[in-house]
Amino acid sequence: MSTLPHCPQCNSEFTYEDGGVYICPECAHEWSAQAVTQTEPPAKIYRDSAGNVLQDGDTVTVIKDLKLKGSGGVIKMGTKVKNIRLVDSDHDIDCKIDGFGAMSLKSEFVKKV
Repeated sequence: MSTLPHCPQCNSEFTYEDGGVYICPECAHEWSAQAVTQTEPPAKIYRDSAGNVLQDGDTVTVIKDLKLKGSGGVIKMGTKVKNIRLVDSDHDIDCKIDGFGAMSLKSEFVKKV
C-alpha cells in the first residue's frame, strides 16, 4: 500500500491521485505529483523572556526567584546559568546551576546575557 501525501492546504490525510494529480476531497485543492517534496518540519525556535533567540551553549540570567519543588530551595533572581542545552519538553532548558546541580528551566524565566 502506497502512502499519499497530506494536503498542503488543509493537511487532510484523505488525498487521492487522479492522472498524475493529487486531489483533496475536503478542500478541493489540486496539486501535481512533481510539486510534492519531502521537507523537514521547521526547527523550534527558543526565545527568552525578552524575545531573544536562545542557542545551545548560551549564558542566561534568571529573571525571578524560582522555588524548587522537593528541596525547599530557591534560585535567586540574577543567578547566571552558563552553557545551557535546549531540549524539546515542557521545560526548554537543561543546565547545571552551581550549588543546586542539574535541573530544567523554562525559557520564559530567563534572559540571555
